Formats: sequence, structure tokens, C-alpha cells
Amino acid sequence: MSVEQTIRIPRWVQLVGLPVLLLLAFLLARTLGHVLFLFLTAAVIAFTLNPLVRELSRLRLPRGLSVTIVSLVFVTAVVGILAALGTVVVSETRSAADRVDAYLTDEDASGQTGAEIDVDRLQAWLDNHGLEGIRVERQLDDLTESIGAGEVSGYVQDAISFAQGAALSVIILLFSIVLIVVIAIYMLLDMPRLERTIDRRFPPHGGVPLTQRIERALWGYVRGQVILSVVIGSSAGAGMWILGETGAVDGAERYALLFGVWTAFVEVVPYIGPWLSAVPPALYALVVDPVGFLWVAILFVFIYQVEGHVVVPNVMANALRLHPLLVIFGLLAGGELYGIPGVLVALPTMAAGRAVWEFFRERIDLESWEEAPAEGIPIDVIERSAGDNS
Repeated sequence: MSVEQTIRIPRWVQLVGLPVLLLLAFLLARTLGHVLFLFLTAAVIAFTLNPLVRELSRLRLPRGLSVTIVSLVFVTAVVGILAALGTVVVSETRSAADRVDAYLTDEDASGQTGAEIDVDRLQAWLDNHGLEGIRVERQLDDLTESIGAGEVSGYVQDAISFAQGAALSVIILLFSIVLIVVIAIYMLLDMPRLERTIDRRFPPHGGVPLTQRIERALWGYVRGQVILSVVIGSSAGAGMWILGETGAVDGAERYALLFGVWTAFVEVVPYIGPWLSAVPPALYALVVDPVGFLWVAILFVFIYQVEGHVVVPNVMANALRLHPLLVIFGLLAGGELYGIPGVLVALPTMAAGRAVWEFFRERIDLESWEEAPAEGIPIDVIERSAGDNS
């Protein structure tokens, strides 16, 4: 690339201007955090959907009609996926709750519940292995009796009160979602004008335009995340089904679909998701068969070893191409600025930011901080002088 196409940034700008810009960006994010989050999320959606709109426009469809079709398909797909997930989760959760309730309250011919029988077995195992001093039988009996006596209803009432108090937050969330969709549609309608403006200000010089680089980065992230969620979710569901069929965790095969869907869903949350996905299967195993907890732990440790050493390096590493420390910093910053939604938007934003950085890195030259020779004195003269002095 020719020198005329390169922007040279002097040292004083690097020393003063860049830190000031970073400080202003931080203050702006703290002051207008909600507004910036809405526009940032809408921009991520708009740049992700724009290639689909562009393909429809090539079929001689008007831009407005193309945006309408793609937006309707996107909203329908999101609502359909959430409805399907909600149906599966509610159905399977109700079934699991009934099973747990029966485990805690239904008595067999001996007059004991399933929980009481397992408590007796656990205490007998402790006694047989020289752990007579550990008396968990009475404590666990009291716990199961209190739960069976109606403390679950109290927990449910607390949950209902919490939900009622959170009604305003739900309304604000729905309003924000509508705003994000509306802003994304406006961005899609004006995307050709934005592309022309950016290309005029920052010509691609025969390469890929900046907007298309952003689109490719976002699609790479989406593609990698879908593959990761499908692989890990399917592995977790299949593993729990095998544990249930083999008798290692009684009844796990009935809820394998629920556990698999949950694992695939929370896998979207980086770093935290893998730990959250193992919580429901582990709790289920603890209630049904405490020994089965070990099998569940082994299963998820194996899954996430495969994820960390095989799936992520070959899928997400190619999609993000970011240093792990930078990813962790972005996730923490997103969570600090806007909670869980900020964490979810952090990685696609960083993927788009990487595309922007690569575009301008080819066009920006930072003035070197190495001390240059004195003007008018040849380099070889300075070197000889330094050698004589030594």
C-alpha cells in the first residue's frame, strides 16, 4: 500500500490524544450506558442481517420490502425458538417437580419415602466405612420432613412475590427489545447510504469494504456459537440419556432433552455458561441418587475438557481471533456496564471491533518512539563517533 494512503499519527497524539479519547469514551459509556447499549445491540443485529437483505435486493426486490421480509423472519425465528424452549422447559420442569415431590412425600409398603430410604442407605454406608461420627441421618430427615410439610409452598410464594416486584423490570425489558428492533430496522433501511459514506471516507483500495468486514466477523461469531451450542448441548443430552438408561442416574433419560436444551442455551454465556449448565443435572442427581452425582460430574468434566481442547480451539478461535485475556476483559467490562445483556453482546461487539481494527491497522502508521538520529548527521558518522567514545 502506498504511503499516500497511510495516516501517520505523531507521538504527541499517541501520548495525549489517545488517552483522552479513552477517558471520554469511558465517561460517555457511564453516562449514556443504556442508550449506547440499545444502539450497539441494534447495530450488531443490523450488520448481521444486512447480507440477507443484500441478497434479496439482488433479486430486484425493493430495499424496504427486503428489510421487511428479513425482519419478520428474524423476529418469527427468535419468538419461535423461545416459545419452543419455553414449552420444553416448562413441561419437563413440571414433570421433574412432580417426580421430586413424589420422592419426598410418597411412602412405600414399609412406610418410608424414597428420600428416607436413601438417607438410611447413606448413613449405613458411612457407618460401614468407619465414619460413625458423621450423623447426617437426623439432619437430612428433618430437612426432607420440613420440605414435605409445606416449605416448598413458602418458597413458591416468595418466588411469586419476587416476580411481582420484577414486573416493572419486565416491562422495561420488553420496551427495550421493541426499541432495539425498531432501531435495527432503520439501520437496515439506511445501510446503503452508510456504506457509501464509509467507503467515500475510508476507501477499501481494492480490498473488502469496512462494513462487509464487520458483517463477516459477526457471521463468523454466529456460526461458531451455533456449532458450539449444538455440539455441547447434544453431548450433554446424550450423556444424561446414557446415564439414565444404564441406571447410573435413575430417571435421567426422561429429562435428557431438558438438560441438553438448557446446556445449549446457557452455552451462549461465555465462561459462566459451562458451569451453569451442570447445575440442574447435578441437583437432580443429588435428589434422586447422591451417588449418581459423581457420574454427572464426570460426564460434564469430560464434555468441557473436549470443549476446551477440541471444539473451542477449532471453532470459536477461528471466529473471534482474540487473545483470551482480551475476551475476559471484554466480558467483565460488558457485565460491569450492563449486566448479563452486556456479557451477551460483548463477544459479537469485540468480533466487529477486531474487523474495524484490522481495517484501520492497514491505513494507520504510528510514529516510532525510538530515538531518531540528529537531523543532518549521517547514521554512519554517529555510529563511528559512538565507537570512538567507547
